[in-house]
Amino acid sequence: MYLSSSLTLEEKLKILSDAAKYDVACTSSGSDRRGEKGSLGNSVAAGICHSFASDGRCISLLKILLSNECIYDCKYCLNRRSNDKVRTTFTPEEICSLTVEFYKRNYIEGLFLSSGVVKNPTYTMELMYRSLYLLRTQYHFRGYIHAKAVPGAAPEIIEQIGYLADRMSVNMELPTRESLHALAPGKSHENILKPIQQIQHGITDYRLSIGKSAQMERSSANRYLSNSIFKDKKEKQDTITGTFGSRSLTDSQTAAGPRPHSLTKKAETATSAVIRPSASMTRPVTTPSSFVGSPSYYFRQDAPSLPASQSRSFVPAGQSTQMIIGATPENDYQLLQVTQSLYQQFDLKRVFFSAYVPLNEDSNLPSLDTAPPLLREHRLYQADWLLRFYGFHAEDLLDPGRPNFNILLDPKCDWALRHLELFPIEIQTASYEDLLKVPGLGNKSAYRIVQARRTTRLDFPALKKLGVVLKRAQYFITCSGKMLYRTPIEEDFITRQLTSTDQKTTWSLDHPQTYRQLSLFDDLNLTTPAPEDPLKTLSGQL
Repeated sequence: MYLSSSLTLEEKLKILSDAAKYDVACTSSGSDRRGEKGSLGNSVAAGICHSFASDGRCISLLKILLSNECIYDCKYCLNRRSNDKVRTTFTPEEICSLTVEFYKRNYIEGLFLSSGVVKNPTYTMELMYRSLYLLRTQYHFRGYIHAKAVPGAAPEIIEQIGYLADRMSVNMELPTRESLHALAPGKSHENILKPIQQIQHGITDYRLSIGKSAQMERSSANRYLSNSIFKDKKEKQDTITGTFGSRSLTDSQTAAGPRPHSLTKKAETATSAVIRPSASMTRPVTTPSSFVGSPSYYFRQDAPSLPASQSRSFVPAGQSTQMIIGATPENDYQLLQVTQSLYQQFDLKRVFFSAYVPLNEDSNLPSLDTAPPLLREHRLYQADWLLRFYGFHAEDLLDPGRPNFNILLDPKCDWALRHLELFPIEIQTASYEDLLKVPGLGNKSAYRIVQARRTTRLDFPALKKLGVVLKRAQYFITCSGKMLYRTPIEEDFITRQLTSTDQKTTWSLDHPQTYRQLSLFDDLNLTTPAPEDPLKTLSGQL
């Protein structure tokens, strides 16, 4: 490890922005804040990090590490202590200068700030606090800020950062205790869950103090779902605390009809996916501390703590987390169980999945020539959307007997093929909740169908205009009792049809390294066809 103190700001930026690219837990801000006279910037509830907002704008974050120094030696991490790399650290003033200057040039609309652990977690968080405090107060920056909380830091400093940031996140790193112990021996699930719980309590206290519901807002369409994971609080499967509820999938009935996946078996205990918080995970005191005796010069001397009673909100965009997939042997069912429990128990806004990219050589890790499991990551993200917006549960999509997704089919198609007894569904009479279970129908198209059929009878051309993807939906729906084609409701037949249409997409996701930028000067060893070849093509003599 080489510590450099003579690097220019541009050299630091190159090193620390490149080191931050493996952290994926950043997304739309979910926070609205207008600009003020005398202040710089604003925050809109739109896409962040090169995402597209609802009005078509592409907006982005400055995504950097405060430092790539780290006291931990996590086997999967590029910045681990034992790696021989150039180490450097931004000063708080440099972070503020970069953010403001990039914003003035219209390069960014916010900041994503993470860090390796310098000296100790509390010291690292104090440096982050100093940076954000200067940015908000001295530079009057009102743009979006996403800050990473470092497990093990003092609760007081995490709370203070919560009043400065729009969103906070704590990386779960790996889903099970065994995997974390094997690959990151200096970390523990107890220390990771403590700040997640503290931030959740802080968000709840703030929301209740301003007259809002304790739970974060979700999609407005979720109010039509009787079995959303966010409504299932009393009898939920809790893989984080290790308790399992007795919720039966056949008990829930909606006003419009039964839940379509009522025949799914209840989940069984997956002991390797259990995460148990320690008894010391008690609710933190919400009164800010003066940090007497803190080793940090920044916090004690230069940056007074923000009073909790001030008008500034506490993490208004909620919190998120990230899990690495492919570095350890957990199956998709375990990952999805942990994801569901994180949503239910800690009210997270998003759980992110990061396909493991082999960076270090170790006997406990995949070999360096292993391709990142991008298609598996894609399937998990699709399943995550089904949990959050479509009324599915983890035990509906997978079970111990079938613990992994079919990589050739998206999770909803895979579920529908295993429950063909529920199909086809009649478009004219099906409830909104039933329509969401049909492959090729999303939230918007299902809502449009419910609205449109009040005044007219729908046919397949009308469904296409409403945004229904008929190449998938045609096998599972009828219009006025008729299917689009005479299609046998057989699993093998429909599977062949669906996999043939999705083969190109599946290949591009699973083989990203096979693509290259074409050039006018490359012939790629192609040969010019002989004059008789077109004639043979037309006559079929090939």
